[in-house]
Amino acid sequence: MLSRRGLLAGSALALLAGCSPAEPPPGPPPVPAPSRPSAPSDPVTVQRMPSAARGTDVDLVLITPSGVPAAGLPVCLALHGRGARARTFLQLGVPDVLTAAVRAGTPPFAVAAVDGDHYWVETKAGDDPQRMLTDEVPAWLAGRDLRPPSAVFGISMGGFGALRLARAHPDLKAVATASAALFVSWPDARSRKVFADEANWRDSEPLLHTAELRPGGLGVWCGESDPFLGADRRLVKAVSPAVSRFSPGGHDDEYWRGVLPEIVKFVGERLA
Repeated sequence: MLSRRGLLAGSALALLAGCSPAEPPPGPPPVPAPSRPSAPSDPVTVQRMPSAARGTDVDLVLITPSGVPAAGLPVCLALHGRGARARTFLQLGVPDVLTAAVRAGTPPFAVAAVDGDHYWVETKAGDDPQRMLTDEVPAWLAGRDLRPPSAVFGISMGGFGALRLARAHPDLKAVATASAALFVSWPDARSRKVFADEANWRDSEPLLHTAELRPGGLGVWCGESDPFLGADRRLVKAVSPAVSRFSPGGHDDEYWRGVLPEIVKFVGERLA
């Protein structure tokens, strides 16, 4: 029988474990990949997928509106920020936001999030997130009776990656960024210690390739206290996107949760 001291010690350890900053965002555990094509049966599924493009296994998080059959839905990619992961979109409340938007009249679509890194571009050999998004993700979605991605949404580092993807895929119907982490100079970008060299950054930096972005399908959101506000304003000035929203908020979860409903509606209306 445990002593009272033992019980108290165990309780303290449990509390410490529950508060560990290393604890992953909440979400369903990974499940095996299906042996044959099968549409998701639950509003949220998480599967571990081997990515040859990235040289590692990644989480594939699929989010569909509750009560809506998943088969044949159009798909919006969701690219997370630096230090986050695909499951972060569950923590931000995307499942509830998507379901609420569809129930309010937004045409239904699915959200697909995967694990990325280093601003969603190839900065070292053997790890190419853009190739994963272009060459591997469409096949993963097809194996689940979902359409190829026709939209992309990115937060912070994911905004950088979303704009890089949009340059290579001008057929995307919607491209949305929240607090896009953009860099106005090489010293600014170099300070992040991500890019291999200046040439690697120049090839990838959205602000240096704004002519390749399609303004009609672009939406830009950024908080007025965000450190990337100036860079995002430059993007808006250069591209004149269909939607640009600068409102109170910082570079944090509170701001992103606040703008998610508007972004989901923006994407859904264009995918329709």
